[in-house]
Amino acid sequence: MNKNLHPIMLAGTGSDVGKSIITAALCRIFKQDGYRPAPFKAQNMALNSYATPEGLEIGRAQAVQAEAAGVPCHTDMNPLLLKPSSDHTAQVVLNGRPIGNRDAYEYFRKEGREELRKEVNAAFDRLAARYNPIVMEGAGSISEINLRDTDLVNMPMACYAGADVLLVADIDRGGVFASVYGSVMLQTPEDRKRIKGIIVNKFRGDIRLFEPGIKMMEELCGIPVLGVVPYYKDIHIEEEDSVVLDYKRMQAIEGKVNVAVVLLRHLSNFTDFNMLERDERVHLYYTNNTEELAKADIILLPGSKSTLDDLYELRRNGVAQAILRAHRKGASVMGICGGYQMMGMEVRDPDGVEGDIRQLPGLGLLPMITTMQGEKVTRRVAFHFRDNETVCRGYEIHMGETELVPGSPVSPLNKLEDGKADGYFVDRKCMGSYIHGILDNQVFIDFLLEPYADKLHRQSPDYEAYKEEQYDKLAAHVRKHLNLPLLYQIMCKND
Repeated sequence: MNKNLHPIMLAGTGSDVGKSIITAALCRIFKQDGYRPAPFKAQNMALNSYATPEGLEIGRAQAVQAEAAGVPCHTDMNPLLLKPSSDHTAQVVLNGRPIGNRDAYEYFRKEGREELRKEVNAAFDRLAARYNPIVMEGAGSISEINLRDTDLVNMPMACYAGADVLLVADIDRGGVFASVYGSVMLQTPEDRKRIKGIIVNKFRGDIRLFEPGIKMMEELCGIPVLGVVPYYKDIHIEEEDSVVLDYKRMQAIEGKVNVAVVLLRHLSNFTDFNMLERDERVHLYYTNNTEELAKADIILLPGSKSTLDDLYELRRNGVAQAILRAHRKGASVMGICGGYQMMGMEVRDPDGVEGDIRQLPGLGLLPMITTMQGEKVTRRVAFHFRDNETVCRGYEIHMGETELVPGSPVSPLNKLEDGKADGYFVDRKCMGSYIHGILDNQVFIDFLLEPYADKLHRQSPDYEAYKEEQYDKLAAHVRKHLNLPLLYQIMCKND
């Protein structure tokens, strides 16, 4: 029987240093070593969310980490989710349900923070009663001392949980000694004692050359360096932040089915396209360049956190016209969630749910009208598409209701298990759906690609097996470069 381990928190010297990935790796490692781990991030800011089995909303990273741990995702793993709707405001999702929009100043004031603190602490307690160890993730930098009093996710959370903290630093961006030393020294004396190890992440080159640096860092900070984890390119784990899309802006190429995902300003749930992107028959790229859209065989309109804002921008920058031109010349167009709404005749927002724009004409490809509403639909779904008998799975996270234009033919794309219809199907090259994850179903990918059969000659991948293989590869990579005996010693030690 494995003994109980202390909770552990992966805290960062900054944003995008690799905390989420290291957390996923440790979740898989603890699972492999016979424990029953679960991830936890008290507060997450991301547009990329996921529906739990109960039909509630959490950050995508925690869903991925739960998958790595081999456990179902739950709102207790990410009780507080902030979904930015502008540079200054975000929708606040508490325990999986939206509780309204807040501007940053209002959200980070001291007033009302203790209620939120109680909620995230209670979520941690419920999780810790069911799993061991809890692998916690901090947010951004742990040295934002101006936010210390209102911080719900970094050192105050670690303190409440009694967690050992590992400080993750990104050596690839430079300044690793300053960022580690500064992050440690800016903590209070009590918090500093809680930091038990340092992980240097995203190392490039020969690690032996950094060995003197490890010794210097340990002497400087008085904290052991648990490992130096090399940068990798051959392991594919779903990313949470749309910053990764900057690396996916590629052009159409010969010899494959070229799939262009329209790059929206408020693009959300870009993980909808991960399985398609891994399909060797496909070349998938993100673009809002009208010339690159013209070269695509298939154009995908993704989800959006602000459908009307993005639709306005598509009309303003010529992308809407480019999509219609490409479709007239034979390209497939498919919309998912907000993209499905945009493909209709009109999008209305009479109550200003999204903002100041009250009404806009859509692309006119589907005979549908969408009306935005305050109530958010969040649920997992099982469904059949068209005449296919395979049960497919996905999830819905959207505001608004989409209805058929009176007098138009009834032609849903999908039939849900509860008998309800979803989406609209004009023909094999024009369709839309509210279902995120529709492209995680291999039979649907094959259906989408079938009109381009002359370009298809490779076998379809098994995505579930592929993801499991990637988690195992990630765990092996981190295991090789982390001092796990020392980590277990830290997590077992009686203070």
